[in-house]
Amino acid sequence: MSDETPPTTAQKVHGLLAGVFGAVLLMVLVVGLMWALEVVDYVGDGWLDDYGIEAHEPEGLAHIFTAPFLHVGFPHLMANSVPLLILGSLAAVRGFGRFLGASLIIIVTSGLGVWVVSAAGSNTLGASGLVFGYFGYVVARGLFDFRLLDIVLGVIVAALYWSILLGALPGETGISWQGHLFGLIGGVVAAWVLRRRKPPVTRVSTASIE
Repeated sequence: MSDETPPTTAQKVHGLLAGVFGAVLLMVLVVGLMWALEVVDYVGDGWLDDYGIEAHEPEGLAHIFTAPFLHVGFPHLMANSVPLLILGSLAAVRGFGRFLGASLIIIVTSGLGVWVVSAAGSNTLGASGLVFGYFGYVVARGLFDFRLLDIVLGVIVAALYWSILLGALPGETGISWQGHLFGLIGGVVAAWVLRRRKPPVTRVSTASIE
């Protein structure tokens, strides 16, 4: 028999609110870092842009981990900041460990997709791969985890942001649909890899006495 007392409703609500606060604070810091880097890039006459993903170039592979935090000017960063704050906070609400794992999967999947599929000589920067990745992660997490709250959040996010899926299709010049598409794929993969595992069912054997 277990002596553990199940958490009360008040404790669950307190834990959820603490998770939300921590997730929002984390994303404020992440977006703040991006703004700080863009200020440095602006003052330095765009020298950080060299750390974008250069398609098909071996040295461009290392930039998979720097490109999501850099942008081509303040308008580009402004366009990504709000959806990144919202979707990133929703992705992080289940804990830092899962969020870090999901972010890593999204960054690698999106970055490799850009490096392989983009035109040779192109240089790709920006957090939009993360935006699409967190969208895919939050929506798919509800399907894979079977938690009511995650399902509701996934439905709300899908209803509000479904139109961004158009950005994952080839179209406007200068927009990395490759980063969008593979970021989305990375988010779904992350939701599957990091899904909640159900504990194995333990069968209780009964002994018969004759």
